[in-house]
Amino acid sequence: MGRIAGVTAAETRERLLRAAADTFAERGYDGTRVADIAAAAGVSNGALYAHFGSKADLLLAALREHGRHHLASLLAADPDRSATDLLLALGRNLTRRRDPSGYLVVEALVAARRDEDVAGPMRDYVSERAGWIADLVRVAQADSEIDPELSADAVAHFCLLLGMGSALVTPDLHGAGDEEWATLLTRVVTALAPPPATPT
Repeated sequence: MGRIAGVTAAETRERLLRAAADTFAERGYDGTRVADIAAAAGVSNGALYAHFGSKADLLLAALREHGRHHLASLLAADPDRSATDLLLALGRNLTRRRDPSGYLVVEALVAARRDEDVAGPMRDYVSERAGWIADLVRVAQADSEIDPELSADAVAHFCLLLGMGSALVTPDLHGAGDEEWATLLTRVVTALAPPPATPT
């Protein structure tokens, strides 16, 4: 099981990321061996190590890949939506059942508590996500959708807590109706808007 004939390096990497996401979701980070992922992707351990230096690298790469696909699908659906509409769209998805790769963040967070090889890259990953959300908040502040007096970093932290918490409190444990959840999110985003101007 070396390199698969007729398959490019990019395709092999994609197969490895998909296999990693599925295997980590099924067996957990600690219960998954590199050999399990290589076998699921149909490649040798050597081929896996040609793309990823360690199991921790593979976990974080699979997590990033999932996040990119999710964001790309939201942007493709409506590329001209406002920053607050994008935040609302991301928030509405939090109560929905995810595909297995959507729970990778749980495996990464748990592994980061026990394994410094995961903890360092996970800190970078969370910082990247927080930075992306904070940038989105600053765009909304520049467009007068969110109060510029609020800390963009604090709003980003709040969003991260919601997003990562939703991966732990799954719909089968506790759910909220889509309409009720959307109403609550709209109220929260409305509360972030700049206060009305005082008449002079």
